[in-house]
Amino acid sequence: MDPAAPFGRDAAVSVVVPQVASAPALAMRGVFAAADTQRIDPVSVADVLRNGFVYPPHSIFEGVDMQGLSANLAGRDPSRDAYRFRFRENGKQHDANAKATPDWVARYHRRLCEAIEASCAQVRAPWSLQSGGKDSTTMAIALADARPDTTCITYLGGSEENEVASARNVATTLGLRHEALVCDPGRAYDRYLEVAPRMPSLTADFALLSYVDLAFEILANDGDGMIDGLGSDTYFGIPVNPQYKVLKWLALGIRLPRIATELPWVGDNFELCFALGTLQMNSVERVFPGSRFTDGEVDELFGRDIAKKSRERLLPFLSEIRSATSPEEYRVLSLSIAAAAGGFAKGIYTAEATDLKIAYPFCDPHFCDWVYREVPAELQMDPVTHMSKVIVRQHIATRFKNLPYVAHKGSFRFDVRGLASARFDQVHAQSLEAREMLPGATRWLERNRTRMDNKYHASKFYLLAVLLPWLVGRRGAAV
Repeated sequence: MDPAAPFGRDAAVSVVVPQVASAPALAMRGVFAAADTQRIDPVSVADVLRNGFVYPPHSIFEGVDMQGLSANLAGRDPSRDAYRFRFRENGKQHDANAKATPDWVARYHRRLCEAIEASCAQVRAPWSLQSGGKDSTTMAIALADARPDTTCITYLGGSEENEVASARNVATTLGLRHEALVCDPGRAYDRYLEVAPRMPSLTADFALLSYVDLAFEILANDGDGMIDGLGSDTYFGIPVNPQYKVLKWLALGIRLPRIATELPWVGDNFELCFALGTLQMNSVERVFPGSRFTDGEVDELFGRDIAKKSRERLLPFLSEIRSATSPEEYRVLSLSIAAAAGGFAKGIYTAEATDLKIAYPFCDPHFCDWVYREVPAELQMDPVTHMSKVIVRQHIATRFKNLPYVAHKGSFRFDVRGLASARFDQVHAQSLEAREMLPGATRWLERNRTRMDNKYHASKFYLLAVLLPWLVGRRGAAV
């Protein structure tokens, strides 16, 4: 991203996010103006099935781009020129001897408090999404000073990780109120169906239903705004672990027959299905979260060749991504596409549909600029160990020691297998109504009904469960 680019404030949903090409979130104001009668773009539907989000600058609607990105590309050929969407080395501070001293940590704390105050100025009763991880813990420490009226809420979405105890310990130690919400997939889905018609565009981020579920809970408890700790990975960096390296090596873009993951001795094995799915992706799209439909499956769902057009939407980003100077930067640049179009979208769209305000303090322009220009790079990511968020960890250490979810990041994951168990017949009925655009969806559901205990297949069911109501509710536009 170009650090000299302007920042913007989106008053429509009371969210502070930097504009396109200047920070981790894409401005989405233009999408909000799309009418229900706008034609649905089939290639964008293929984007959702393949990756869980619509590739920017496109929206789910035909001919409706996210405002700002088109202007940013004015006079450039998007098929040839890269989207410049990362912080460049020029202007970044380096200090090989930098240490996260108390003075640096105090400045970080003050700046984060100022970011919270600015982004939450219009929020009367804020609720912070508290996972117990590094970002939400450092946020909670600052919230205790800047907005001590905040309620922290943790979402328990599955059995893989239970971060509630750690998150509650953080909140209560800081004097903040803490609540927890256990995922009920059927309840969350019913709530999604209620608000989906009011969502300005579509993402199928794997935490979208978690956010919708949380929004209802916040409103029921007289909250009027969500504080989300997304955004800092773009400038602090994301370390590359051995699993990422293996998956990148496996992502060869090979097209396999669909039976490869449906054989009796394969279809019930998540790890094997995940590996076979990875073989059919490219290295950039493998960075995006979750198990998704392969190109062959997408073409079968549509009954025609369309996955190639979706895959081509990645091309304008490749020059920028391939100019990365390290594996860590390559991963951040790749993941930032999904974060912008999916990660931030799930909160922005949910807020718009439920009349909540949403704030992203880590995207506050003054805070971003301070970290980028003044905090030495060595305090962002250790150049030797590649440990990320050095100054953040030191900030946390001023109040807590050995928090489990500082070492192992928690998340607001969703119980996709539980959703398939609770709402299969409902989604199957929707597939019959949406067969004009996705004639193969019903056949896929019927063929894989017995495989929903495998998260690989249940994740694909989740994508259909989020997408199909959109197509059914806008049947006149889905042509």
